[in-house]
Amino acid sequence: MKIPGSFSRVVSLLLGSAALGVNSAVLADTAMASGATTIVTTGFTAPDVARCLTVKGNDANVAGNVVIVGTNIGGEVITETIVLAGVSVVSGNKAFRTVTQVTLPAYAVANTERVRIGTGAKLGLPLKLSRNSVIFAFLANVREGTAPTVAVSASALESNTVTLNSALNGTAVIVDLYETL
Repeated sequence: MKIPGSFSRVVSLLLGSAALGVNSAVLADTAMASGATTIVTTGFTAPDVARCLTVKGNDANVAGNVVIVGTNIGGEVITETIVLAGVSVVSGNKAFRTVTQVTLPAYAVANTERVRIGTGAKLGLPLKLSRNSVIFAFLANVREGTAPTVAVSASALESNTVTLNSALNGTAVIVDLYETL
C-alpha cells in the first residue's frame, strides 16, 4: 500500500541498445613496450552503453596489470585495474561510459605481445543501490525468464551493474527496479 503523499520508487530504466561484447571494441591490438609500461591516450572507441570492459592478450605470455581510466555513466572519473591472463578474456567489474587512458604493462618474453580492450556483458545502472532491488529485465521488450545477475554499491555508481541471462544483441535493454535508500 502506498503511503499518502509519498512518491513511487519503482523506476523503469532504458540502459540503451547494447551489442554483444567484442574483445577489441574499445582498443584494437596495441603493442606492449620492452621494460616499461605503455601509456595510451588515443585510439579509443567509447562503449555503446556504460558497461564493464575486458582485456585480452595475443599469446600465453601476456601478463601484468592493465590500468583503465575513464568516466562512469554519471561523468565521474573512474579507474580500474584488470590483470591479464594470456589469451583469456578477463572482465572488469566497473561500468565505463568512456575511456580516456590505458596503461599497459611491459612485455614479458617477446617483442610481439599485444593487448586489446573490449566490452563485456555487465551493463551499468545509473543509480547507486544498497541492495538488489531489480524486479524485471527486458531485452527487445521481452521479459527475461531468468533474473539477471546484479552487483550493487551504495557508494560507487560504476559498481552497480546488471548482466542479463540472454546474450546482448543490439536491441533495447530495460530494467525495472525499486530505488533503494
